[in-house]
Amino acid sequence: MSFDFEQMLDKIKEKQWALADIDWDAPGAETISPELWTKLKPFMSDLMWIENVGARGFAAMATKAPTDTLKEIYTYFHAEEQKHANAELALMRRWGMLDGDEIPQPNVNVKLIIDWLDKYSDQTSLAVLGTVIPMLEVALDGALVKFIVDEIDDPVCQEVFKKINSDESRHLAVDFQVIELLGHAKMRKILVETVGAWMNPSLIIGTLRYIPLLNKMRDNIVAMGVDEERLYSAMGRFKKVGERSEFPKRLPMYRFISWHAGVVINRAHPYHKFADSLVRITANYPKRLLRPQPTWSKELTYEPVA
Repeated sequence: MSFDFEQMLDKIKEKQWALADIDWDAPGAETISPELWTKLKPFMSDLMWIENVGARGFAAMATKAPTDTLKEIYTYFHAEEQKHANAELALMRRWGMLDGDEIPQPNVNVKLIIDWLDKYSDQTSLAVLGTVIPMLEVALDGALVKFIVDEIDDPVCQEVFKKINSDESRHLAVDFQVIELLGHAKMRKILVETVGAWMNPSLIIGTLRYIPLLNKMRDNIVAMGVDEERLYSAMGRFKKVGERSEFPKRLPMYRFISWHAGVVINRAHPYHKFADSLVRITANYPKRLLRPQPTWSKELTYEPVA
């Protein structure tokens, strides 16, 4: 049965919500223990910024969408990811994690990815973004967000992440359908686009930033006391769902991301020595070389806007 993008767009419009729908002053904030609070603050900050990575990716994908319907879907997804970031920022304010109007800064690995997206995503093909963004969404939805839902009792947090999870389920449904759609292209076109992508140094740079990001996410999850197998299970889902059809496997980028997911979830693989060394190297990345905070990120707000 073919996927109905028009029907999905109607569903997306129907399911829209706003921060103003949430009672941010409702009881329950006191359920966050001091021990959990200390660990949760940097975790939520990173989660909020990873939402912005997805937002920037969807904004770039909207400009490359093959149909007007998919372009509109990506435009909604872009706005939803920004809304998720704002909701997570509002939760941090509810829990007393922000100093006034403070916007917490991302860790260096997230910052490097944001810098790369801001500089190169508009010139990166849909075949590349359309496989990388779903992997980040799978990891986000299946590990980080699920941890929040399972471990935090605050009813406002539960309400917020129920809405976020609902949005993410639609993101992933479209993500995997687009991967399959891309796999229907003629092999010559697929190969030409793949060779062209890897001949661009920006993709190499992006890959070297993407690798330590995933391992840093693993470190953050472990620091929260979560079994890293939760992240690995989520990443394994990318390959399992994607290979329900033969067409995604025709995409070299999908095969690469799937292969990479396989080595990431195999802690015995020597790859981790390389990836963990990149985490250590990037931790000492000179701040003066980082690009200024992008203007779009200044739209972040904990205010209950529509």
